[in-house]
Amino acid sequence: DPSALTDEEWAKYLFFRDNPKGPFAERWTHSAGCRRWFNAVRDTSTNEILAVYRAGEQPPATVEPRPVTPASLAATVEPRTANPARPAFEDEPVEGDGGLGAEPPAGSRGGPLPRGGSRMPDAAGRGGVGDNQPFRLTTGGRVDRDTPLTFTFDGIEYQGYRGDTLASALLANGVIAAATSIKLGRPRGIFSAGVEEPNAVIQIEEPFPEPMLPATTVELYDGLVATSLPGQGRLATRPDPARYDAVHAHCDLLIVGAGPAGLAAAAAAASSGARVILADDRPELGGSLLGTGELPGWAEELGSRLESAPEVRVLRRTTVFGYYDDNHLLAVERRTNHLGAEAPENVSRERVHRIRARRVVLATGAHERSLAFADNDRPGIMLAASARTHLHRHGVLPGRNAVVFTTNDSAYAAALDLAAAGVRIAAIVDTRPAPGEWADRARAAGIEVLAGYAVTGTEGEARLTAVSVAPYGETAAQREFAADLLLVSGGWNPVAHLFSQAGGKLRYDEPLGAFVPDVVRQAVEVAGSANGTFDLAAVLAQGAAAGARAIEAEGYTPHAPVLPAVPAQPQGTPPMQVFTVPGREGAPRFVDLQRDVTVDDLARATGAGMRSVEHTKRYTTAGTANDQGKTSGVLASGVVADLLGVDISALGTTTFRPPYTPVSFAALAGRDRGVLSDPVRTTALHGWHVEHGALFENVGQWKRPWYYPQDGEDMETAVLRECAATRESVGFMDASTLGKIDVQGPDAGVFLDLLYTNMMSTLKVGMIRYGVMCKPDGMVFDDGTVIRLAPDRFLVTTTTGNAATVLDWMEEWLQTEWP
Repeated sequence: DPSALTDEEWAKYLFFRDNPKGPFAERWTHSAGCRRWFNAVRDTSTNEILAVYRAGEQPPATVEPRPVTPASLAATVEPRTANPARPAFEDEPVEGDGGLGAEPPAGSRGGPLPRGGSRMPDAAGRGGVGDNQPFRLTTGGRVDRDTPLTFTFDGIEYQGYRGDTLASALLANGVIAAATSIKLGRPRGIFSAGVEEPNAVIQIEEPFPEPMLPATTVELYDGLVATSLPGQGRLATRPDPARYDAVHAHCDLLIVGAGPAGLAAAAAAASSGARVILADDRPELGGSLLGTGELPGWAEELGSRLESAPEVRVLRRTTVFGYYDDNHLLAVERRTNHLGAEAPENVSRERVHRIRARRVVLATGAHERSLAFADNDRPGIMLAASARTHLHRHGVLPGRNAVVFTTNDSAYAAALDLAAAGVRIAAIVDTRPAPGEWADRARAAGIEVLAGYAVTGTEGEARLTAVSVAPYGETAAQREFAADLLLVSGGWNPVAHLFSQAGGKLRYDEPLGAFVPDVVRQAVEVAGSANGTFDLAAVLAQGAAAGARAIEAEGYTPHAPVLPAVPAQPQGTPPMQVFTVPGREGAPRFVDLQRDVTVDDLARATGAGMRSVEHTKRYTTAGTANDQGKTSGVLASGVVADLLGVDISALGTTTFRPPYTPVSFAALAGRDRGVLSDPVRTTALHGWHVEHGALFENVGQWKRPWYYPQDGEDMETAVLRECAATRESVGFMDASTLGKIDVQGPDAGVFLDLLYTNMMSTLKVGMIRYGVMCKPDGMVFDDGTVIRLAPDRFLVTTTTGNAATVLDWMEEWLQTEWP
């Protein structure tokens, strides 16, 4: 009974209790300092550490168990008299209706269990191993339970099912702490269910290394080997053996997104004779319907009809990542990534589609955004709609005991669905003073609703253990709930990336609390939640109307599709615009989870004089990670607006640039890999460099000596030796690869003054001056030296790779602007 022991006694009991199972591989973390995770093999009989190895490395060969000795059992303690007045400490397990609702006490270090074993998440947020998935429902979801898959994460083997993502399979096994933050090293958990994931960024090790992939988008396959990343990934050191290619496509209508709006648009255009392409980044059609359980079967049945239509092409696993002039869009199709080692060699792994469309309908959906409250980064804190998606799409419960924190109606549906699946919802914390009919429905289901309240803090280390709440605007906690899951919904951001890339402008919708599409110069329409419409019936109608208008504008006759009936929903209550939530003093309130940017960081930016969100973005790096601020961009704008005391509509958003999601360089290169057709240029000393064992780097077309290794030296050792030799005697460098341009004429000095940021006409004959050349936008173009050889003659040097470009630049200005 932990309540009968001191913290020290409880930890000793757990760590030294009789457990003679032999060597176990375990996850350990430094409790102070770097807080990095590592793997250790501990003999549970003697508590002897047998081996230590890094995450991602193969564990050493199993060591024979040591015999159990009396000394190993002597550390166990007898329970003392219980003290009922003693408060529960933060890591103490809490039993609720749904089972254990918190992490095990400090010191409990569970290693892999035998197949068929079961355990709740350990202190690292890790759970059951083998074929037992403690957080998987026995029924439900869209996974194929007849096809179990084995995968390895951070050196530990787990099981999932066909149809899982890596994130959902980890959640099913009780693993929620999937990474550490890039700057602070804080444990971070799976936060979402899609491309917006900021935390669970992983590296695939086998069959071929791929870094910086959101675990929420990696489809599970048998034999997958992945590791968590404490920040940045590691590039592969060997050539990628896979094939990549590209195709060109032309269509009358391109529909981006196969959710309810996109499917309705495709249905309206399918039988008109127009050439239609429907692209979606998921393996299944349906979009948000897959995560809500609404309209079961409709998306699948309509998808089958669309794929059989003669002029319709359906592209699954295809992300449209760039929108350019004249309705030219780029998309990348992941053809065999989900097959792992079973991928056929004769099929390209990824394919880039270069699409020229007469009309475009964007049905890209919306991303749920978080809130900046105290300690809002603990593993176990998740977007509400994402938890609902994991439930309906994968049959997974992200936790047992949950608190819901919201500013709008959408989180209530998630809470009700999770409660019906067996999750104990301790409370719904709503900042709005009168939530309306959705709150009434939640109360009727036995869920407590705290209207006008907010979360002021959280507890827990490797996993959430408790949530503190208080009336909105206050900081002192009035109530505390034991919870291993906190679902957050701060509103919705329409996915306007492609619309903005097309030259579209956004406007702030005050009642909606979001930036929505406004005007655009290209032939594109936006439908559904991407357009700020969230009622399902209205989304379907808007999508069908957009598809019909698009093909009608191209001379085709649309056919009104038969749309499914949508069940009536409770009367909605307007959302409350909240970005920053007061909390206990000193606790960080994170805005960008991947970059570790907090409200205090943004306050320092505004204190330094920043008034534009473009400036605060660069000052703090908020929104510059590989997720590109999908959950933090608008939140950061709102926080800055609060700090400056202005309306968020006056600040706007940062610029949306392609690609929408990261695209591999191999996919962009396609078949244009290997030796290039460019000529190889060498200096007059090239033969000497080769004779002396130089390794070369490619600088433009030039081969330039890099360093001269001796006796198997690596680069660092060779460079240090060369530096020491130069310092003690003399060294020379072959810089003849630099560009050299001879500028002559009576006004040559004035000409160079116009090209460089500093004056060259004042340079005396025989003198040399360093100069910087900029483009009209003020960005640095090139740098180098300028030598005055005579009153009317200058020798200009440029960087190696820019020599031809600078010469063209000079000739263009001389011929067209300053003849």
